[in-house]
Order: sequence, then structure tokens, then C-alpha cells
Amino acid sequence: MKKFYLTLFLLLFLATAAFAKVNINTADAKELATLPGIGQVKAEAIVKYREDNGKFKNVNDMKGVKGIGDKVVIKIKPEVTTGK
Repeated sequence: MKKFYLTLFLLLFLATAAFAKVNINTADAKELATLPGIGQVKAEAIVKYREDNGKFKNVNDMKGVKGIGDKVVIKIKPEVTTGK
């Protein structure tokens, strides 16, 4: 019975982690690169932009990053947060 509860707990934990949003103000380039439409180059540009300009107030602020426009913001909006 213990194995059953442990397995259930682990499945719930992994399911919750899979749906966790990426915080664009704290994520590193590797984590940002997992977002749709964001590869390694854009992810590094996001980190650099954040270092130079401070935290993003909202997801739309990411349009200030070279290579990120309306289409990319629409794709990633459901999967990201600013931590507010």
C-alpha cells in the first residue's frame, strides 16, 4: 500500500511540475529555450535584455528583445509568468 501512495504522490508531483509556468524574470537561458518559439539564441537575448533593462513588468515587455514580436508573445503567454 505504501508503494501505491508513493507512486501516486510522485505522479501528482510530476504532473504539477509539467504545468508550472516559466518565470521570465528568474529563468536561465536553458529554461527559457524550452518555450515555444524561443531557441537558445533568443533565450540568451532575453537574459541579456533582462540584465541590461531590469525585470519584465509583463509578458508584452518581451517585445523589446530583438527577435521577439507579437506572434512569439502570443505563443508563450500561457506558459510564462513574471512572478507577480
